[in-house]
Amino acid sequence: MVKKYYIITYGCQMNKSDSERIAVELKKIKYKPTSSISEADLIAVNMCSIRQSAVNRVYGLIQKFRKQKIKNPKLKTLLTGCILKKDLKKFKDYFDYILSIKTLPYWKNYFQEKTFLFYPNPRDEKFNNDFKAGYLKIKPTPLNNFSALIPISNGCDNFCSFCVVPYTRGAEFSRPSKNILKETKEFIKKGYKEIWLLGQNVNEYNDKQGTSNNKQKISFSKLLKLIDNIPGNFWIRFTSSNPKDFSNEMIKTMAISKKITPYLNLPIQSGNDKILKKMNRKYTIKDYKNLVKKIRKNFKEHREGLEKEIALSTDIIVGFPSETRKQFNDTVKIFKEIKFDMAYISKFSPRPETLAQKMKDDVSQKEKNRREKALTEMLKKIALKKNEKYINKTIEVLPTQFKNNFLIGKSRHYKTVKFKGRKELIGKFVKVKVTKAMAWGLNGKLI
Repeated sequence: MVKKYYIITYGCQMNKSDSERIAVELKKIKYKPTSSISEADLIAVNMCSIRQSAVNRVYGLIQKFRKQKIKNPKLKTLLTGCILKKDLKKFKDYFDYILSIKTLPYWKNYFQEKTFLFYPNPRDEKFNNDFKAGYLKIKPTPLNNFSALIPISNGCDNFCSFCVVPYTRGAEFSRPSKNILKETKEFIKKGYKEIWLLGQNVNEYNDKQGTSNNKQKISFSKLLKLIDNIPGNFWIRFTSSNPKDFSNEMIKTMAISKKITPYLNLPIQSGNDKILKKMNRKYTIKDYKNLVKKIRKNFKEHREGLEKEIALSTDIIVGFPSETRKQFNDTVKIFKEIKFDMAYISKFSPRPETLAQKMKDDVSQKEKNRREKALTEMLKKIALKKNEKYINKTIEVLPTQFKNNFLIGKSRHYKTVKFKGRKELIGKFVKVKVTKAMAWGLNGKLI
């Protein structure tokens, strides 16, 4: 009898990339994918712990799994991904296997046991040295044939006071550039149109060995240049960046590249220096504004047409411990001044093991909701005005889905674009004339 698996993925693009590798390993041990959770013999949950709401989603699955096990007593459940120590103790009573993603090449051995828990401290040096590079050598099976997720680094050593990543992903390490370039070339040869380079902080990428042809150190900027020089018609995108590590060389590389798209997510987190210091962000508002000014200046100097203006998105946390209304208003001022194209706004919630958990969570939920709503309303107005500049302009779009006889995709500026077209155009670059602008996207007509 053929065994079937079903993967549930929560969280960032790195988790999605990990799930692509999980699928490969399950295939090696004769599991086949199923699109129905009720048909699965193995359910793998790849979880995220960045916010409590993400963890709660996993707890919400437990009752569903219990019902499935009544129907299929042989069903096994597996948990992996970003798991905090506090949750690990609770989840071990509800899952048959809890396995570190870094041990993925060895999962087949663990499946021989009825139950298995192998999730060492991600910051354990010996554990990291034994396992950190192995699982990323697995060739992924992407969920589509046009957008490739390529991890270039993993882990983080920044220890922002609100963030769990250093405690769930472990110490930062960079993949060998020769492996990244080989993987990228293979995807491009297969016709992939979009290359996403992933890392918790891509700016800190550092391959001390260099490529096989070049033994000099390869920085992120150098890596981008090497990928940009690969022949083919494709886009380069990356996430995520920390403003403290954004060098002048990096700015120029982005601006002069033909394949790096004119879009950047640059998390600011707060518009107030005192709050940034409490967040352990290691830059000031002045630093951030100067960085944005340099990035925009370089794009205006080196790009043409619509690409002279880069689309900027950011991440914001409202209601951080001790944040006063006056300090929040500094964030409002930054929104007005910088005019982000998009912002990912979240309300502070204390995360276990982080420094911020020890701080008094003294901003009420009602006030956090008010601040989130105020920023969202402001963002709507700014984003609409930004998007109106595209009306009657022809832009390049990569359609990614077909819904109700409409294609939906992303432009080079990472704008969501909706237009009438054939399903067969998914994954192919098309030209679209923009006919309407909304705060969160564009409508257009296929050229």
